[in-house]
Amino acid sequence: MDSKQVLGTASGAWGERRWAGVGAAEVMLLAVAAVWGGSYAVAKQATQQLPVLEFIALRFGLTFVVLLPALRPLFDAQWRQGLAVGGLLGANLLAIFVCETFGVSLTAASNAAFLISLCVALTPFVEWWLLGRRPEPRMFWAAGLSAVGAAMLSATSPASISVGWGDGLMVIAAFLRAVMVCMTRRFAGRHSMPALTLTAVQSGMMALGAMALSLVASKGAWHMPPATASFWWGMAYLVLLCTVFAFFAQNHAASHSSPSRVSLLMGSEPVFGALIAVYGFGETVGAWGWAGGLLIVMAAWWVTMPQSAAPRAHSVNL
Repeated sequence: MDSKQVLGTASGAWGERRWAGVGAAEVMLLAVAAVWGGSYAVAKQATQQLPVLEFIALRFGLTFVVLLPALRPLFDAQWRQGLAVGGLLGANLLAIFVCETFGVSLTAASNAAFLISLCVALTPFVEWWLLGRRPEPRMFWAAGLSAVGAAMLSATSPASISVGWGDGLMVIAAFLRAVMVCMTRRFAGRHSMPALTLTAVQSGMMALGAMALSLVASKGAWHMPPATASFWWGMAYLVLLCTVFAFFAQNHAASHSSPSRVSLLMGSEPVFGALIAVYGFGETVGAWGWAGGLLIVMAAWWVTMPQSAAPRAHSVNL
């Protein structure tokens, strides 16, 4: 055991603990997958009461307000680099949420949750392209398994697989998610911001961007948010759990793990989405879909298993 492991064990730091080969970052990502699994049905209901771009502006504007205290580290050091990184990541995140939110408004919530998991299959290739690192072979096998599972989840039988406008937008969002994970990893060493501060900057950029797009698209018109309890309870869920907690966890994990590992764990999201859609919102998922969900869970857990002794021996020479 090296000195870093000794110090981590002695201090009891949560991030250094591991249980059954799964670390704190992996546990956080699985929690995010569960929370995000329920976001599609909630977002679909909300966009039936408020236009998509205004909904995005409101959601991330509220998130920015909640995270205002987290902005202090931004002005302590490297604030220009922090704003540049946060702005770039925020712009990419805005593109993801525009595609996702319009997509979920045009397709079934369960279908949206399934299709977004294609980012699992795309991330190893995006990582190779953007970071110049070829992922280990099991990442490709697990990514392919997740892609097959996602395809099975989106259909009741092999002959029923089809792609509509909403589905197409979700596929684009999946690609942008893969880019997001890799960019977060690539820029991790270019700023000194804590994960929560980065989330705040991203949220502010997204709120401003969505507001500007909405004003252009609607020619200056703006709608008042509905006063219904269901809308605001849903907004609280999306802001506090699906955004504040989830983006903090993802930003933290992406800086401490490989992009492919992050996306494969997040690939369990559609399974949680299916469970919530079925038991919470009355949607139906057949045996073919559940089989696909099992493949995604297998792929996600496969990548969290400790590597064999041979790969570990090779890693010492890096």
